[in-house]
Amino acid sequence: MSTPVELIDGQHELAGVLIGKGTPVVIAAIEGLGRAPQRTADVEPPGEDGLWLGPDYFAGRTIRIDAGIKVPGDEAGALAVHAELQDAADDEAVRLAGGATTDLRLKFPGRPARIVRGRIRTLDADLTKAIHGWIPLDIEFTGQDSLFYDEQQTTSMPLGGLTQGGLTFPLVFPFTIEYTAGAVGRPGFIDTAGTAPTWPVLRITGPCANPTIKHVGTGRTLTVQGSLLAGEWVEIDTRPGWRTVLRNNGGGMPLTAQSRIDQFRLDPGLNEIHWNATDPTLTSSLAVTWWPAYKAL
Repeated sequence: MSTPVELIDGQHELAGVLIGKGTPVVIAAIEGLGRAPQRTADVEPPGEDGLWLGPDYFAGRTIRIDAGIKVPGDEAGALAVHAELQDAADDEAVRLAGGATTDLRLKFPGRPARIVRGRIRTLDADLTKAIHGWIPLDIEFTGQDSLFYDEQQTTSMPLGGLTQGGLTFPLVFPFTIEYTAGAVGRPGFIDTAGTAPTWPVLRITGPCANPTIKHVGTGRTLTVQGSLLAGEWVEIDTRPGWRTVLRNNGGGMPLTAQSRIDQFRLDPGLNEIHWNATDPTLTSSLAVTWWPAYKAL
């Protein structure tokens, strides 16, 4: 993962292109950063007053940026900046892949940089004044959800790292590392920043069979059915819009019927993760990747 560009106050990054303060793209206003729109399920009860209030779900947010390319007297320079933005908006790895997103990074004075995942939906440009080095822009970015994110974080949990319990000799191979009160366990603690729950990406690297990952606080578990050889991996992506179980060869692996990928998430604060698997070598590992999530900038 490449190190993100450090933004200054008033500077933002749209699909890898810097805009705002210190760049040729001047921003007049940014809209759509408040509470995201909701999808409601309210029902008017027949034959009586009032309203039955159903569950409310956040929709994706739409961010509108009123901006302009300002390179005084340099038509070629203004058009080059416009071309860079057009190229970023036409990234086929995002545009042609269902669920794929790009990032809008926002940096406001006195606040850390925050990320909105989504896609550039509008990039309208008025080229009538380009000869003077001025190109007004109307940018619309659709966020995948209502949240703002911090940069990616990852931690690894080796199956062979013993933190509670013990071993009884002689050992009989293969043996299973299990999560029980008196057994050898593989717990891990993740201190998740943010103000909202976030969905992790979980990668198990073999050799192991039938690995199970448990979020201790909620009791939610994910169990993969099948075996991984040494160096093989399976990745469980719990993020909304993805929710996949893919292995390194491009195929999938099944989860048990009790595994709820849509409910396995990390809460703000301390999360305890246990995992177990059958491993004859104690060399398999679990990598947990997450993005701290915030309800507001």
